Amino acid sequence: MSLSDIDWRVLSQMSGAALKGEVFSIIHEASSALQSGASDDPELLAVVPRLADLIGERAELTGFREIHSSLARSVGLWNYIDREVADRRDRYIAASANIAELGISLHREQVGALNALLDGQNLILSAPTSFGKSVLVDALLLSGRFKRIAIVLPTIALLDEFRRRLIVRFGLDYDIVMHHSESPQKERVVFLGTQERLINRDDLGVLDLVVVDEFYKLDPSRKDERSVTLNAAVYRLLNHARQFFFLGPNIDSVSISRDSRWKFSFLKTRFSTVAVDTFDLQKVSDKEARLTSEAFETRNWPALVFVSSPDKANTLAASLTDNVDPVGNGEALADWMRENYGPRWALSSAVATGVGVHHGRIPRALASKFVKSFNEGDLPILLCTSTLIEGVNTAAKSVLIYDKQINRADYDFFTFSNIRGRAGRLGQHHVGRVYLFHAPPSESDVDVTSPLFGDWDEAPDEYVVHIEEDDSSPAIDTRIEEMSARSGLEVRDLRRHSSLGIETLVELRDLVAARLKRSKRLAWSNRPSYEEIEAVCEVIGHVKRPQEMGCGSYKQLAKYIHELRKSDTFKSFFHWHDSTYRGEENRFDGVFKFLRSAEFSLPEYFAVVQLMVNRAGHVADYGLFLAEMPRWFRADVLKMLEEQGVPIQISERYLRSGDTVASLAERLRDLAKRGAKSLTPFERNWLLDALPEASQIARAR
Repeated sequence: MSLSDIDWRVLSQMSGAALKGEVFSIIHEASSALQSGASDDPELLAVVPRLADLIGERAELTGFREIHSSLARSVGLWNYIDREVADRRDRYIAASANIAELGISLHREQVGALNALLDGQNLILSAPTSFGKSVLVDALLLSGRFKRIAIVLPTIALLDEFRRRLIVRFGLDYDIVMHHSESPQKERVVFLGTQERLINRDDLGVLDLVVVDEFYKLDPSRKDERSVTLNAAVYRLLNHARQFFFLGPNIDSVSISRDSRWKFSFLKTRFSTVAVDTFDLQKVSDKEARLTSEAFETRNWPALVFVSSPDKANTLAASLTDNVDPVGNGEALADWMRENYGPRWALSSAVATGVGVHHGRIPRALASKFVKSFNEGDLPILLCTSTLIEGVNTAAKSVLIYDKQINRADYDFFTFSNIRGRAGRLGQHHVGRVYLFHAPPSESDVDVTSPLFGDWDEAPDEYVVHIEEDDSSPAIDTRIEEMSARSGLEVRDLRRHSSLGIETLVELRDLVAARLKRSKRLAWSNRPSYEEIEAVCEVIGHVKRPQEMGCGSYKQLAKYIHELRKSDTFKSFFHWHDSTYRGEENRFDGVFKFLRSAEFSLPEYFAVVQLMVNRAGHVADYGLFLAEMPRWFRADVLKMLEEQGVPIQISERYLRSGDTVASLAERLRDLAKRGAKSLTPFERNWLLDALPEASQIARAR
């Protein structure tokens, strides 16, 4: 018998002496495989979590606990060593790999990576999703060797997840800074940010460590429109850093030019801490009926369902929950959604039935609540798009891969592996379950080729403009001069707005010049009229489709900006949308896409239009408007707390003049702890989850 011949499903049906005999044979076979030196073979590694599940469930297997611990020690999965029964050598290994302050035990590959980092090496780590990469960041902070750290994360959702964890574990020792308006007060500080936020911070100083999560996004061939900005941001950070640590999943190699300025060690490992059962449902004729059956099967909970797009997720949420009995405990959340977003949002009904949705058009605070409710069992089913495979941790036992596309294009094996890797979680579900409704893509190696480590003379224009004088060359200087002349912008402004694309900047220059010949509505200052907002939106609509900003036309875009600006409360804005929306039901949440655009991309376009107006010899000052739009024309602290999981519909009720994030957060926390009647019990729990206190963990530590 070889490890690949084991039928674990049949084994789970056995009992008594027959089961014990099979388990003994499996351990013997695993020990033999170890002798061949293949200790990172996924099939061999999977034996440990599979046996852990089996031994934990079957009383007749209790006698195997010690030998199972020895196997776990031998393959390097030291976090599976059972210290109650392990022999002295195994207990010693388990104790040495334990970090009591964090409540975790490391496995062999984590220890190796951590030692390399503590030795001062630059490290790029490629490991499966269940490896436990973020644990290494926490261990580095705990070491006390790094005082100033910048962590680059791809999404605000992941920022918030990191923020909560780091505040809980390190909030007494480190300032955890997420927003431009926050200034570190302590000697030790962690700057958390997306590339767009960190690239323009001027208070970073000399950094002891730069961490880049999901580093594969540095490769422009991944067709991520934010890739060039990520490269530029990381370039700027590394120029001021003593050491860096990049981490990501399932990368086979990283290309680097011979004269690259930065050197690093590349560690690729197949080490996974969980096993996965795969179920092939390709030939099922009625796929939606089978999906419904499996998603509502309790043995699969928590169940993550991957679909191709937000529209598909919304449509499927409605059909899955039609005429089924509610599961979980989502009614209170559904009631809150109806009250605060309006009664017509169909997703409320799905949530009441126990089904959540996670994609880029869900408000951040609500998306964070969905993930927490999913992890805790209140929403046992969560439909998601690719937004949830970018590092956000879930406690999914099962992943049902219902679609095979993202944005109408088939995903590759790399993306498929990342989706599949969401099944199972160490300490909760040692054996995950993956259901395939389509054939998986063919396996292929993944190489990351980043301008950061390549030949800068061949890098994209949008990256080249960020290269500093000491790193430049005559060829690069010439390119930058040509870009400046072509766009009509100073190099400083070219850098500031390069994320829009050089050709887009040129097109905006020409559009603005043409409009100014017909009208002066682009030449406004301070607070614009409705017509002046519409004039700018008309220009922007020629270079960026309004549909990409959640609106059907440039006129509707102007209308939504106007209504957002004049609404007294965030809740009243959503109720205006609820009462006036006339589009398709599954796109009701386009309003949230509009709000995302208003945070960054839309102000960027407005700022460039203003620059071009002034360069054309007219006077325009959009400064006040540009300061207000990214925070949705609300107090800045409300927007900042929304990113930390507190809905503005709650926080705006308690805002006082002069509030800071800290003062308003403290007030909300105090109200929730005191059981204030102005907050519902549901809202009180929401606030306490979103606003953890560092001192609580400090006492535990």
